[in-house]
Amino acid sequence: MSLRKGAKVWLEDRDSAWVPAEVADFKGKQVQLVAASGKKVLASPEKLFPRDADEDEHGGVDDMTKLTYLNEPGVLYNLRRRYALNDIYTYTGSILIAVNPFTKLPHLYNVHMMEQYKGAPFGELSPHVFAVADASYRAMTTEGRSQSILVSGESGAGKTETTKLIMQYLTYVGGRAASDERTVEQQVLESNPLLEAFGNARTVRNDNSSRFGKFVEIQFDANGRISGAAIRTYLLERSRVVQITDPERNYHCFYQLCASGKDAEKYKLGHPSHFHYLNQSKTYELDGVSNAEEYMKTRTAMDIVGISYEEQEAIFRTLAAILHLGNVEFSPGKEHDSSVLKDQKSSFHMQMAANLFMCDENLLLATLSTRTIQTREGIIIKALDCNGAVSSRDALAKTVYARLFDWLVEKINRSVGQDLNSQMQIGVLDIYGFECFKDNSFEQFCINFANEKLQQHFNEHVFKMEQEEYSKEEIDWSYIEFIDNQDVLDLIEKKPLGIIALLDEACMFPKSTHHTFSTRLFQSFRDHPRWEKAKFSETDFTLSHYAGKVTYHTDFFLDKNRDYVVVDHCNLLSSSKCPFVADLFCSLPEESSRSSYKFSSVATRFKQQLQALMETLNTTEPHYVRCVKPNSLNRPQKFENLSILHQLRCGGVLEAVRISLAGYPTRRTYSEFVDRFGLLAPEFMDISYDEKSTTEKILKNLKLENFQLGKTKVFLRAGQIGVLDSRRAEVLDNAAKRIQCQLRTFVARRNFVSTRAAAFALQAFCRGFLARALYAVKRETAAAIFIQKHVRRWLLRHAYVELYSAAVTIQSNIRGFSTRQRFVHGKKHKAATMIQARWRMRKVRSAFQHHQASIVAIQCLWRRKLAKRELRKLKQLANESGALRLAKTKLEKQLEDLTWRLHLEKRIRVSNEEAKSAEILRLQTVVESLNLELDASKLATINECNKNAVLQNQLELSGKEKSALERELKDMAELRKENTVLKSSLDALDKKNSDMENELRKAQKNSNDTIQKLQEFEHKCYDLQQNVNSLKEKLSVLEDENHIMRQKALAVSPKSNRRGYEKASVPEKNSGALVPHTDRKPEFESPTPSKLITPFSHGLSESRRTKLAVERHQENYEFLSRCIKDDIGFKDSKPSAACIIYKCLLQWHAFESERTVIFDHIIEGINDVLRVGDENITLPYWLSNASALLCLLQRNLRPNGFPATQRSAGSSSLALRIAHGLTSPFKQGDGMSHLEARYPAILFKQQLTACVEKIFGLMRDSLKKELAPLLGSCIQAPKAARVHAGKSRSPGNAPQQLPGSQWDNIIKFLDNLMIRLRGNHVPSFFIRKLITQVFSFINMSLFNSLLLRRECCTFSNGEYVKSGLAELEKWIVNTGDEFAGTSWHELNYIRQAVGFLVIHQKRRKSLDEIRQDLCPALTIRQIYRISTMYWDDKYGTQSVSNEVVAQMRELLNKDNQNLTSNSFLLDDDLSIPFSTEDIDKAIPLIDPSDIEIPSSLSGYSCVQFLVQHQNEIVRSSQIVAA
Repeated sequence: MSLRKGAKVWLEDRDSAWVPAEVADFKGKQVQLVAASGKKVLASPEKLFPRDADEDEHGGVDDMTKLTYLNEPGVLYNLRRRYALNDIYTYTGSILIAVNPFTKLPHLYNVHMMEQYKGAPFGELSPHVFAVADASYRAMTTEGRSQSILVSGESGAGKTETTKLIMQYLTYVGGRAASDERTVEQQVLESNPLLEAFGNARTVRNDNSSRFGKFVEIQFDANGRISGAAIRTYLLERSRVVQITDPERNYHCFYQLCASGKDAEKYKLGHPSHFHYLNQSKTYELDGVSNAEEYMKTRTAMDIVGISYEEQEAIFRTLAAILHLGNVEFSPGKEHDSSVLKDQKSSFHMQMAANLFMCDENLLLATLSTRTIQTREGIIIKALDCNGAVSSRDALAKTVYARLFDWLVEKINRSVGQDLNSQMQIGVLDIYGFECFKDNSFEQFCINFANEKLQQHFNEHVFKMEQEEYSKEEIDWSYIEFIDNQDVLDLIEKKPLGIIALLDEACMFPKSTHHTFSTRLFQSFRDHPRWEKAKFSETDFTLSHYAGKVTYHTDFFLDKNRDYVVVDHCNLLSSSKCPFVADLFCSLPEESSRSSYKFSSVATRFKQQLQALMETLNTTEPHYVRCVKPNSLNRPQKFENLSILHQLRCGGVLEAVRISLAGYPTRRTYSEFVDRFGLLAPEFMDISYDEKSTTEKILKNLKLENFQLGKTKVFLRAGQIGVLDSRRAEVLDNAAKRIQCQLRTFVARRNFVSTRAAAFALQAFCRGFLARALYAVKRETAAAIFIQKHVRRWLLRHAYVELYSAAVTIQSNIRGFSTRQRFVHGKKHKAATMIQARWRMRKVRSAFQHHQASIVAIQCLWRRKLAKRELRKLKQLANESGALRLAKTKLEKQLEDLTWRLHLEKRIRVSNEEAKSAEILRLQTVVESLNLELDASKLATINECNKNAVLQNQLELSGKEKSALERELKDMAELRKENTVLKSSLDALDKKNSDMENELRKAQKNSNDTIQKLQEFEHKCYDLQQNVNSLKEKLSVLEDENHIMRQKALAVSPKSNRRGYEKASVPEKNSGALVPHTDRKPEFESPTPSKLITPFSHGLSESRRTKLAVERHQENYEFLSRCIKDDIGFKDSKPSAACIIYKCLLQWHAFESERTVIFDHIIEGINDVLRVGDENITLPYWLSNASALLCLLQRNLRPNGFPATQRSAGSSSLALRIAHGLTSPFKQGDGMSHLEARYPAILFKQQLTACVEKIFGLMRDSLKKELAPLLGSCIQAPKAARVHAGKSRSPGNAPQQLPGSQWDNIIKFLDNLMIRLRGNHVPSFFIRKLITQVFSFINMSLFNSLLLRRECCTFSNGEYVKSGLAELEKWIVNTGDEFAGTSWHELNYIRQAVGFLVIHQKRRKSLDEIRQDLCPALTIRQIYRISTMYWDDKYGTQSVSNEVVAQMRELLNKDNQNLTSNSFLLDDDLSIPFSTEDIDKAIPLIDPSDIEIPSSLSGYSCVQFLVQHQNEIVRSSQIVAA
């Protein structure tokens, strides 16, 4: 690497792994560096890595392959920068790196986010786990090949959560049918607590570490829908059941059972410290976790999975038995090499284990302390020593737990449901990552062996991806070598001299120890490059894995590898009385040796399972997700470099970087390369805009050789980008020096000009100072003369004034003395006069007061006499008020009588109705049983007529009673008038007799009570009036029912006419209300016997008339179908089809029908046309027609009833008013003719409303579908636009970019839309709503794409989009408010976002300025997203300041705690923005009277009335013209 002074490099650091530094100087072969902290360091050039200073200005790159320098520190710090911005996902090619945020980020995982990634090409949007899941799903559906997603990482890195998210997305894109109660993801996730309880344990690094590998296989059918799932587990750590180290724990289920309360007491369990399998570690509790609560969650998970209560009890009984079995201890027996129970405590635990296993205690003890050997002579029983008995005990515990775990997995799979016929699957592998602790034992050896296997698979995939990239770009890659780790795999698993083979060999010999095993290893692998012997131990060894060197302690290798399957154990437990335990051991192993012990190697079985897993993965297309744990404290926003660097090595990410470095690690698109390095050869930039040829010329001009040109990218070998950057830095340095030179010249000239101007100013000041001094001397001389003159004048005047004032003072004193003497004399004279006047006045006033008192006494006596007379009159008036109250009481009684009579009338009517219904049923029964004889039917008809006549008489009586009530009401009105007169007289008395308020107060109170009671009586009269009105309505309903009953009674015919009656009854069910008005009977005829009997004599003519009606109805249906299917155009902007249909329905009296056949036919016809026709033509046409027809119905129909104005006015004859109201339309205040419509017509109006909303929704969705691809190409500026924009590199001279053809396409699309809508005369109301929703969709699509694609958040792209928005604004202005409405306001989000992108000096803006001035409509999360993704590709300016980013991050953390969902994406508006009332108000009146029927439809007889009406209009127009 070539270094120069000022170069940016990475320096290795002990604490932070790598730190940024800058080259300060060169000292011999070493380089002096200045670190970011300011510390100066000497380092060798070979240990430095180049650093791109431009990458510090933005928040990192979303793909590691886009890094200028692809090296270890570059990868590390790119992750760090993105993690600081909560961008937890980063690509490395096709590999996804996920950094655990340790906080909730709900905006990243909602349904809207899944919708954005659905079907999006991989790499187009920001990195996300949904992108990997979608890529696997699309590859499976298109290629028909199964896929796999390998999720790896150390404990706590988020593997399980990532797996959940993958399954959540796969369920979203390929979910089962809606009839399923639970999705596969839910079923699999509901089993997680169960698998975690039995398969997870605490390790050194994680409190909930999975100690098994889980492969979730989601199965799909041929249509890409999920058809089933299966969970396959691998490599369960069985030795953990019997042996753990501090501070780890055993499996969670044991601790949960001990904390279960009553269940623990039932199984004689206590604190975990009392059990050997648990107290080997002193850690019994986990921080923030309650074992009792987790036990209940495990129980709930068992219920969900479908494990019965009996099975659950058996499971926990088995776990308790394992714990008791671990407490069984042995001591040497009396015989040699024998063992017996150690003490009473061991006997108790042995008894409890036997009881829980439901087997014989003595047999259990025998199987643990003895071993049976089968020989030819018979079976030999050999006693075991204490160590052998303990090994047998532990073997039984491990075997029982392993089979229990396998049973649980099988039960879960049965609950989820597998599809054995599925040909396509997506497997998600969640397995423990590479482990390297301070003390590494057999478990770490197996785990790292598995990771070596997966790493080999990963390397092959990465190399394959590299090959595909090179092949895609058509470059030569044949000489690139593949980096493999097969040598370390051979060292571990190769036979017969692999570590596993030697371990199995050592386990076969009873006398082998870890010392002999270690010696054998040292002898076999002494010269192997991957093998090393530990320095300070005789038995430890070190392996060089792909992630680094790991030292293993062999102390327990042999014990943990031995896994004996004891036949006696299986035989004993298979005969258990507990069905569950017996089922676990139902299949006995085949005895292939004389011994009851079958040796089973854990390592060999591990290798076989691993091989099966690799075979499964090899049949699939792999996708990789590497989970990273940012810190060991599980805290957010804390990034530990050393830990993450270790995980990147263990996860193979740096290995993938190493593979990339072996080929062409640096890849740039031609546009990026020319944009960055075009300044190295500016002479080529003005000649041609062919980016590929320009790139080649630049490289050849610099005399670089190790590069290749692909189709879209240039590929550079390692180190070449450093040469290019060095040359670029030199060019920039020379340019900077030239700028500095010009700047210094400018500063020197500016200083000279300022000095010369200062000299001129100084000279002018001096001359001015001298002139001012001379002027001051002259002014002082003139001032002295002036002062002397005024002083002399003042002295003379002062002497004169003193003499004058003395003379005046003497004169004034003399005149004052004489004046005071005269004033005192006048004052005394006036006082004497006043005393005399007051005395005379007092004498006169006392005499007057005496006379006045006498007069007042006389007046009071006279007024008292008059008041008594008035009091007597008032008492008489009060007695008359009592008479009024008596009259009121009498009227109330009469009203109650009338009310009672009304209720009686109601009961009589109800009884008559019941009698009628019973009579009708009886008549129908008689007609059916006696074959409808004519005489009986006539008699029944006459009887019914008589009853109807009686009812009619009762109605007349009710009318008379009503008139009597009206007369009484008039009398009440007169009483009210008299009451008002009395009230006015009382008020007059109140005014006249104000002095007697106390006596009048009682009388006034009585009159007020009377008035209140009269008002109550008025309310009762009003209620009575309301009851009368309701009676009128019910009478009309009764008359309708009587008419229907008469028709049914008349329908009974003699035997000779029965056949005709049956034929006539069939079309009546289907015809609806399509009978013309001329053939309809009046609905209200007088029910005379002659009219009722007349139809029987015309049975044949009625049958013939029915056939004609059926033919007429069929013709009506055909006409309506033609009218709906044919495009009959418009007349005077009015839709002809809607007007013709409305006039036909009106003429055929369909709105008064009780049938819905014709209305259903119209709706079905419209739906058929919408389904078959062209959307661009059919939808606007029928939106116009359907809305017009809806308006006609809304304005001209009303439900069947009576308006309030008609109830209180009109004729007094009730029958005439009812008949008039039901047979003729009436006029309202607006002058429109309203028809009474029955329920089917009202239902048709509602269906038509739904049809209008459906057409509007179809149009909107169709427009969005057409608009989506156009918007996808408009969000990012084309390369040509960027090239032209690159000519000017100064903000002051930035050219105004013109929108490309893509924005022109959107304008053309909108113009065509307006032409279609206006051509079909769609009301402006609908056009405005439709255009508004289209612009809302444009805003949503552009804004979401801007937030999801980092390449769109650039300065030049903001200018491009802004120019396109200007074109849209121009289109809105040209269209006008009538059609565009508030469309411009719908673009608020994208306008403000683009405006924020194109402003300069963002770093000077505060958060309040951004929120209030620049982006008031955007949320903090959206502003934060744009700020962190922004990069200036044109002028190199920076985004907002770090202080603003920190403030936004703090606000987001608070929002994450308060909000359940806080997505930064916008949702699509799918609502219908109008109602029927809105349509009625917005659309102008439509007059269908002048619509002409097309000639193609005028041949139908059912519409001849329209033809005649049209001819009459023509004739009248001709007459007028003549």
